[in-house]
Amino acid sequence: MTWSIQTLLSELHDDIQDRLARARKAFGHPGTKGDASESVWLELLETYLPQRYQATSAHVVDSDGTFSEQIDVVVFDRQYSPFIFNFQGQKVIPAESVYGVFEAKQSINAEQVAYARKKVASVRRLHRTSLPIPHAGGTYPAKPLQHIIGGLLTLESDWSPGLGEPLTNALATVGSDDRLDLGCVAAHGIFSCDDDGCGTLKPFGKPATAFLFELIARLQEKATVPMIDVRAYARWLDVDLPA
Repeated sequence: MTWSIQTLLSELHDDIQDRLARARKAFGHPGTKGDASESVWLELLETYLPQRYQATSAHVVDSDGTFSEQIDVVVFDRQYSPFIFNFQGQKVIPAESVYGVFEAKQSINAEQVAYARKKVASVRRLHRTSLPIPHAGGTYPAKPLQHIIGGLLTLESDWSPGLGEPLTNALATVGSDDRLDLGCVAAHGIFSCDDDGCGTLKPFGKPATAFLFELIARLQEKATVPMIDVRAYARWLDVDLPA
């Protein structure tokens, strides 16, 4: 048998694209299609991200008691996260533990971009704590809060070409709260935005694999999440439950 890394990387993308396409064809109800697509992206990240990261569908909460909207794909730290809530089959993750949030849809268009931006902003606007970090020789200063990666994951594009000017216009933003930093349109390519704008569109031949690698690279740059102030959450233990 002759090994080929090119074949391995191509097969990874082809598997993701084929599964997304099957989900689109097999299920008639839009909600069921969406759940199936979400599961494909979550399985990709759970399988290939380093084990210090996890990916799940969840709400995000801060120590002020504010919740984000429901997010299709939350990439979060599990090694240093002191708690993850599970309630009635739903996960709730503290804001400090979050590295990235993504919406998973069948197709990208202006409406879905606006929807994803709203979801991403609901996470970025949450309050996050960061404590000084003790070590053997003293204490490191509190880590500055990092930018939470936000994005959109789809199979197809409603535009022609799939990654053209209409997408660039839809991604354009004046602030960072609702910016979509990274996304994948599995049938066409990936897009990437930064402080200089959202004009970088990459029509890779194997977009799902390219997205995975770019996400891992960005996670590596962020290193670890800030040290969470657990006592800021514990103060809610003294608050009476609503009647």
